[in-house]
Amino acid sequence: MRVPMDLNKIEQGVRLILEGIDEDLDREGLVDTPCRTAKSIAELCRGMDPASARSISTFHAEGHDDLVIVKDISFASICEHHLLPYVGRCDVVYLPADSRIAGLSAIVETVETMAARLTTQERLTTEIADRLMQEIQAKGVMVVMEAEHMCLAIRGVRKRDSRIVTSAMRGYLRRLPTRTEALALIGRSTSVR
Repeated sequence: MRVPMDLNKIEQGVRLILEGIDEDLDREGLVDTPCRTAKSIAELCRGMDPASARSISTFHAEGHDDLVIVKDISFASICEHHLLPYVGRCDVVYLPADSRIAGLSAIVETVETMAARLTTQERLTTEIADRLMQEIQAKGVMVVMEAEHMCLAIRGVRKRDSRIVTSAMRGYLRRLPTRTEALALIGRSTSVR
């Protein structure tokens, strides 16, 4: 089992960063910054606690065997390379098996919870697709994520408004006709592979 986050250690780390950039820790605006930052990081990384991931419930919907799409799920995550956020939207498409459909809010919550940790967008996309396949036992799943990365926008090459798009397809959604239909329904080019 995972040990809970140590807010005191996070605060100490923030103090070291502030000292490292030669800031005055006693300055009025910074006195409570280590504590506020520790709480903020705990919230942004809440998905690292395995207990935060609820299972996805399914229920029977007689005769429903067509694509289900949950579009434009907003998410925020932290890039593990620079500890800077990336923010965007996620589209989830799945093809039910045996007329079993998933609770829509559970899909949204899964995306939000899995994003709330240190990760890369590429890995996050894959892990969401794998989890959905496992949890809802679908015939196929597609996850398409598009995000703006602060490590690209505010440092390094400083290219604001650049978007990174990643996709993961499982089962029937790997088949060209199904994939093409799904991509058209979410408004994506059929060239996403």
